[in-house]
Amino acid sequence: MHKYLQYIYNTYINKQMLILLALGFASGFPFLLVFGTLTLWLKQAGLTLALIATFSLVKIPYSIKWLWSPLIDNLKLPYLHKLGRRRSWAVLIQILILFAIFTMSCINPAQNYGLMAFLACITAFLSASQDIVLDAYRVECFASQPEKQANGVAIFVLGYRLGLIYSGAGALYLAALYDWNTAYKIMALGGLVGLLAMLYAKEAVVYEYKKQKRKISEFLKSSVVEPFKNFIQNSHWGWIILMVFTYHLSNAYFNPVINPFYDDMGFTKIEIANVMKLYGMVAAISGGIIGGLIIGKIGLKKGLLYFGILQCFSTLLFSVQAIYGHNMPLFITVVTLENFISGLATTALVAYVSSLCNKAYTATQYALLSSIMGASRDIFSSTSGVVAQFLGWKMFFVISALMSLPSLFIIILFIDKDK
Repeated sequence: MHKYLQYIYNTYINKQMLILLALGFASGFPFLLVFGTLTLWLKQAGLTLALIATFSLVKIPYSIKWLWSPLIDNLKLPYLHKLGRRRSWAVLIQILILFAIFTMSCINPAQNYGLMAFLACITAFLSASQDIVLDAYRVECFASQPEKQANGVAIFVLGYRLGLIYSGAGALYLAALYDWNTAYKIMALGGLVGLLAMLYAKEAVVYEYKKQKRKISEFLKSSVVEPFKNFIQNSHWGWIILMVFTYHLSNAYFNPVINPFYDDMGFTKIEIANVMKLYGMVAAISGGIIGGLIIGKIGLKKGLLYFGILQCFSTLLFSVQAIYGHNMPLFITVVTLENFISGLATTALVAYVSSLCNKAYTATQYALLSSIMGASRDIFSSTSGVVAQFLGWKMFFVISALMSLPSLFIIILFIDKDK
């Protein structure tokens, strides 16, 4: 037991991992502020469930970030470029995120939900751009030690989860104590975590910018065409894209309406925040770390398959919650299991996607694949509000659980065992 704990300590407690933890937080905290937390604010502001679900469209930048990832991958920022290829972009974007969220805090969505949607979209664009940089930085940290990639993913996902708790449970606490506008002002300060971490970090891979001017056609070929051409050399690339799109679909589909669901079950903001913080946080942390360790033992293919099956099961549990309504012990159980299993599944998927990236095109290829991961969440899930209203909560969660089944068959048939 002592050796096992020592192994965990040696693996996760070091400067590099702590920086990745902070960067994971920076990547995660803006997401709920344009998603779950925002949906509850909108509901309590009086907007309809159908209109609230359409707000998931403001997150489209997460799904199309591959369009501008070549620019972030190759363009040199004036003055800031001295910080390095990744650090310069990260610092600029993190400052802009702070100001974007603060601006959201000044809006009343009941009076101007159109402006709120616009600001949420700007925040999502900046957050997606930050993900391009931070994901590339994380992958490059283990360019010479690919066997540690899963551990890096686990600690990054842990930070991401902490960021979600900060902007989820933390925002709900603040909104209950003060109001939503004050809560968002305080949330904006989360941008300082990643900013300070990136200023303290060192560039993972030193990149020499080419001084000669390149034609646009040459830039597009080297920065856009080559990364995609390199990716499709994989004989199963089409199946891989479909698997990445559907793997998290059962979980992603219900997320836009999960807080309104809790509200309909009669849970207060404080009750939701307590369960998310006390139980969800511990479960998410455990799931992320344990997921990394399990994958190291059984491999990525088995991890993807087993965790994917559990993910479908955890979604079905919300149908049970819908039957029993305001039942606190059941609520704690459902949220704990969902967070733990989601931590397992997320670690497996992100580690697999990271393993597919060629280090010569890290930012562009990872942006493409993670955009596909987010497409189901940001575009397809915009219909969830209408479906929930039409079918009712119990059947809605059953349908959601079935949506990830295609990914499991693809994993069995087409994912390489050595991945």
